Amino acid sequence: MTDQGAGARREPHVPESPQPGARMPGTLRVAVGLLLAETVVVAVIVAYLVYADLTVRDVVLQDALIVTGFAALIAVLLGVLARALIRRRAWARGPAVVLELMLLPIGWFMISAGVVWLGVPVFALGLLGAGLLVTPATREALGVR
Repeated sequence: MTDQGAGARREPHVPESPQPGARMPGTLRVAVGLLLAETVVVAVIVAYLVYADLTVRDVVLQDALIVTGFAALIAVLLGVLARALIRRRAWARGPAVVLELMLLPIGWFMISAGVVWLGVPVFALGLLGAGLLVTPATREALGVR
């Protein structure tokens, strides 16, 4: 029996870093690939928004900058999270799951609006990405209990 009293502090669980040569599990590899693909797609959308902001005559500049800035922020965030997951940083898993789950209402709205051909893949992408990030193999690779 140990000498820890009721007021003794417990050391927080610090996950072990993966071995430098350790192979990334398939679920994490695919999840990172999806995040990187999403980064590219959102970056292309940002480029289009910048083009539209500069060429459209009737635009409320403040609104255009807010929409473009938000999209750019999401692109950067997706890229940062993908890089962190490649480096197996456990903290990146939660925000990445949230971003993937954000695709569900977007896909649902597209389906409801009649753009089924795009809404269904967006919805499925959100489910797949979030599902891959919560699998036991991914959690283990990131050192998450």
